Amino acid sequence: MTELSVDHVLERCERYWRETGVRDVAITDMRRELESHLREAVAAGKSPAVVVGDDIPGFAEAWAAEQRGPRRRSTWNEVKRQSRNGRGIGVFAILVIAVVAALVLVGPKEDSVDDIEVWRWVWLGAAVVLGIGEMVTAGLFMLPFAIGAVVAGILAFFEVAVWAQIVAFLAVSIGALWGLRSFAWREGEPSYPVGAKRYVDAVGTVIEPIDRVAGTGRVRVETEQWSATTDLDSVIEANTEVRVIDVRGARLVVEPKS
Repeated sequence: MTELSVDHVLERCERYWRETGVRDVAITDMRRELESHLREAVAAGKSPAVVVGDDIPGFAEAWAAEQRGPRRRSTWNEVKRQSRNGRGIGVFAILVIAVVAALVLVGPKEDSVDDIEVWRWVWLGAAVVLGIGEMVTAGLFMLPFAIGAVVAGILAFFEVAVWAQIVAFLAVSIGALWGLRSFAWREGEPSYPVGAKRYVDAVGTVIEPIDRVAGTGRVRVETEQWSATTDLDSVIEANTEVRVIDVRGARLVVEPKS
């Protein structure tokens, strides 16, 4: 990331914004603002990574969130995550089907018809109870075992040996539990501040009067200058100390420091 050039960062961000539905006018403004910060960083002997961080798509998304039209497309990170999740579920399903087919075709058979009949109902009942339990509880804990019971029940209907049914139940349940937990953890990953987001709660100084109605204003936060706006009706004059309370697109939202 430290070897990226300013032009390369701008190109990647602009491509991301266009692919995720940001309006052309907003893209022009954000690109101009971003280029200003990148040039400032380079002039100060810093890398573009100081501005954009290690995750360029994440940085671009932080700027773009407020600029999209009402019908937002999926972000590139969301698309990649959904693709990975889909592939993982597909591979797991194929493995389960392959194991079931192998046990049905060449697996050990149960000699006792009575035992098989009992186990058919055991697995069927377990699948129903666990499935209902999953619907009335949260946490994706019972669903893996319901899947395992369904697989074991299928084996029971093909008269596969009881011990093989139990092994299949445990293996599928543990595999499904691990897969679903991993899926839920990835979906719930926290997003960390990038770009201007890292300045929320920071204190800066107004270098150009901030007028919400006129759409003008700039602030200096640490060593960088940013376009700024405010939710206040009054103008915030130059040299006023302000606190960053939010980020909207490429602008910091500020209010006078109390």
